[in-house]
Amino acid sequence: MISPLAYIDKDAKIGANVTVGPFAVIHGNTEIGEGTIIESHAVIMEGSRIGKHCHIFPGAVISGLPQDLKFVGEETTVEIGDNTVIREYVTINRGTKANWKTVLGKNCLIMSYVHIGHDCIIGDHVILSGYCGLAGHVVLEDYVILEGYSAVQQFIKIGAHAFCAGDSKVRKNVPPYVKCAREPLSYIGVNSVGLTRRGFSAEIIKQIEDTYRLLYVKGASIPTALKQIESEIPASKEKEHIIQFIQESVNGIMKGPVRVKETASESVSK
Repeated sequence: MISPLAYIDKDAKIGANVTVGPFAVIHGNTEIGEGTIIESHAVIMEGSRIGKHCHIFPGAVISGLPQDLKFVGEETTVEIGDNTVIREYVTINRGTKANWKTVLGKNCLIMSYVHIGHDCIIGDHVILSGYCGLAGHVVLEDYVILEGYSAVQQFIKIGAHAFCAGDSKVRKNVPPYVKCAREPLSYIGVNSVGLTRRGFSAEIIKQIEDTYRLLYVKGASIPTALKQIESEIPASKEKEHIIQFIQESVNGIMKGPVRVKETASESVSK
């Protein structure tokens, strides 16, 4: 059902069984897949490529111009995968000539007031809680979860199945399969609950925990830890993913657990 009070440009491509609410605006050079719901007052701007059975809530703005002074009007896009939900007042900016597109994968949940900057690449099954902000060129692999008010600096990458606690300030790459929190952001363990829910075996989870124990807990340098991981941890695709992620993180990865020093009064009392 398309409301007569909606504005749809004649050059927009609208799939079968799309619902468009009153006062929604759909510009030209847009594509909306079948079964998608566009709620009232949502704005779908030029360059939007929205998949099937998505749900876009009131006030969301999809494919707004990049907030980048280097942008000079090049034709770029926002691509959104099937079955993704975009809640109220989310803003997703389209790409620049650096990447030509901003990508949001399938089966994602993007909660209210999230901002996704230009040229971000976001995988499938990602959850971004309310008021999260991603600067330009951020990469989130599959199944990443960011709790509310988390902010991710430009050119940062967060690995698959990682979980960042609320109000996280992400200034370094976050390796896959981990939990992180605190300020500055640091490793607080493996995301074993999330991995179990997604069907990872106890054996693989134990191998991931052993890998990060060598990397973050034993106190070795990253090159030394990588050598130990190579020689001591059994072969698996998860091990190779972790090693490759760290080797490709030219700007560095987040730090290890914060060790709280004893205060003078605590020392005296012992």
